[in-house]
Amino acid sequence: MKHTGHVPSFLARPSLRLLLFGGKGGVGKTTCAAAAALRMAAHSPEQSFLLVSTDPAHSLQDCFAGFEPPANLKVLELDTEALLKMFRERHLQELKEIALRGTFLDEEDINRFMELSLPGMDELFGFLEISAWIREHAYDGIIVDMAPTGHTLHLLAMPEFIRKWIEAQDVLLAKHRYMKKIFHGSYQRDELDGFIEGMALSVQQMNDLFMDHRQCCFIPVMIAEALSIEETMDLISSLQRLKMDIRDIVVNRLYPDSTCPVCSEGRSRQTRELANLFGIGKLAGYRFWGAPLYPKEVLGGGLQGFWKGAWELTTASLTFMDRSLEQGVTVESPAEMPSEETSLIIFAGKGGVGKTTLASATALHLAKSIHGKEILLFSADPAHSLSDCLNMKIGPDPIRVAPGLSAMEVDAQAEFDSLNKEYQKELKHFLSAALPNLDLTFDREVMERILSLSPPGLDEIMALTLVMDLLSRGRYDLLVLDAAPTGHLLRLLELPEIIDTWLKAFFRLFLKYKQVFHLPKISQRLIKMSKDLKGMRSILHDPGKSALYGVSILTEMAFAETKDLVSKCTELGIAMPVLFLNLATPDSDCPLCSQISEREDRLRDIYRQTFPRIHQTLVYRGGEPRGIQCLEGLGDRLYGDGDDGSRLEKTQKFGAASNFFAREMRTGA
Repeated sequence: MKHTGHVPSFLARPSLRLLLFGGKGGVGKTTCAAAAALRMAAHSPEQSFLLVSTDPAHSLQDCFAGFEPPANLKVLELDTEALLKMFRERHLQELKEIALRGTFLDEEDINRFMELSLPGMDELFGFLEISAWIREHAYDGIIVDMAPTGHTLHLLAMPEFIRKWIEAQDVLLAKHRYMKKIFHGSYQRDELDGFIEGMALSVQQMNDLFMDHRQCCFIPVMIAEALSIEETMDLISSLQRLKMDIRDIVVNRLYPDSTCPVCSEGRSRQTRELANLFGIGKLAGYRFWGAPLYPKEVLGGGLQGFWKGAWELTTASLTFMDRSLEQGVTVESPAEMPSEETSLIIFAGKGGVGKTTLASATALHLAKSIHGKEILLFSADPAHSLSDCLNMKIGPDPIRVAPGLSAMEVDAQAEFDSLNKEYQKELKHFLSAALPNLDLTFDREVMERILSLSPPGLDEIMALTLVMDLLSRGRYDLLVLDAAPTGHLLRLLELPEIIDTWLKAFFRLFLKYKQVFHLPKISQRLIKMSKDLKGMRSILHDPGKSALYGVSILTEMAFAETKDLVSKCTELGIAMPVLFLNLATPDSDCPLCSQISEREDRLRDIYRQTFPRIHQTLVYRGGEPRGIQCLEGLGDRLYGDGDDGSRLEKTQKFGAASNFFAREMRTGA
């Protein structure tokens, strides 16, 4: 590949074999990855390339829009669930045999736990597949369109999760090895040892590949807005801890220098944010590449010219012009206030469409409109951004942000660590007090590691049930959830069924082996979790008590993802009464804004025709609302201002309904 000197270095490094594009949802990762793959394939026709997506909400095919890539480039949306199914079919018998050799559990128990411990590992098997392609030299270069930040960090932490899972399997074999040595004088390795070692080696090779700066490089993609910049800095910090190679950062969708008020305000805002970013100095040493805001959505054949418009951003290139417009966000067709019976509102959609902003604005508006009631705004996105949006520090414990409104960013990992710590402590006390004279060296290890066989996602469900408990105890009347991007959210909505089954398996184990598993405190905690989980499932599937508010933008790719979200909500029986079409461009005489507005108008018609029964509220661009005051103003426009009489009536109805629901949760759980 020839280096022209005018493109980012990652497009011209012959040694690179794995190129990962990641960042906050909605910043253009898929576009950047697809454009990079096309350029690399075109400049090196003698080499073979693979462009692959690991995002649960794939959009690669939508990005190519029917365009046929060159013969030396394969485009693949990885079916990680199919890879997991294949692994299960190939190795489930081996996993069962390992457990039978090393524990007191019988075959029925083992079958149940082995089935339940695998869901959620699908993304890991996807990356193990990519790692194998690299080792086997199946392609000269692999370009990966990663999921949004939170999901990406979850994936990069997977090697540690699977290491613990493998160690748990190895512990199960330890007793068998010991007994063989005692009764036969020696132990001969067999296929089960080979299976464990092979899995451990695959995960280690994947981890080594991530940290190989010669072969692997991570490209953060961002836009010049405060929330994106904050999330990008958090992502880079995490990648630095993982010792991954980062050299270039792409700043996408930069406004041109123009006399148009919208473009001028956008450019001024972006310039200020970039000047602040460069001024911090934390990202010194990285090269920043700017990409323009194109009038047409970059799809299909248009991807080939994407990098031609890129340029290197430097402090000297930032011409600061203060042309800020103190204008409010304009809203067409405001949404109705939620039903007085509603106890849970979930804001969902593709990453980067403004879920956090609209969730915060809604929570503030409801707190102001419905007096005397308590509302909790919380985030379940692994890459939290409530603090940045509200412009105040939000943590894992609820804090007051306005009259009638508290906020928290749920720390899912801390909840799971707390459960595991309590389990280990109680188990240790029980074994030393109840069975002091028995040598349980191996069975003790099996019992200590049994939580390593819990399904991935248990931590997130624990965090959500913690919040649901606050509702059931009447501490809050309404929960407003700023959800993770679509792919992560959809899996989260399916997890309650899996976790519920896992808990039931645990309870059966406690009852069946009560002489071994006499752990009253941990049992009570799991029973409590089960009750809260039941309450959460009850709310999710009751359109009178919960609602999912969709958030999207007027692009082809966002539309495709919204269709998937609406379809899944219908399948799961979750109501979506409102769809916010956010960040619309107002029409003007500006050639750029005019073309974008015309394209968005066509898409708005498609949204109307496709979702005729969902109320659609159009929200125009108007700066980046941050802080309580700006968000309150946005909330008023999203729902329209009501008079004091109507607000009082809403308060009375809402109060009666929420009190009824709190009682129902306490009784029904």
